Amino acid sequence: MAQRTMEEMIDAVVGFCRDRDWDPYHGLKDLSIGISTEAGELLDLFRFKNDDECKALLESVKGRADISDELADVFFFVLRFAYVADIDLSDALASKMEKNALKYPVDKARGSNRKYTEL
Repeated sequence: MAQRTMEEMIDAVVGFCRDRDWDPYHGLKDLSIGISTEAGELLDLFRFKNDDECKALLESVKGRADISDELADVFFFVLRFAYVADIDLSDALASKMEKNALKYPVDKARGSNRKYTEL
């Protein structure tokens, strides 16, 4: 399958929503709720599973499909939110990575899962 650009993915989401006249239902609050709800559905697939069970889930055809679907749902809402809020996700990610690099310097963060306030 050919890779899509960010612009192509956003255009696909925008067109999908436009065709269904969903703009009135996609305010920032509603899209935030959608992101959280779909992330919760992704999380639910892993509830009460140990690491081996999570790996097995991902390796099964149905489990991988379910995980992919929920992850795509989260991504759909993220793309839609970014479009509605006029946020360039490439710029936002680059900016956040710069901030994270300052919060998590390699010499302090390598091999640690501590929050930056604990380093």
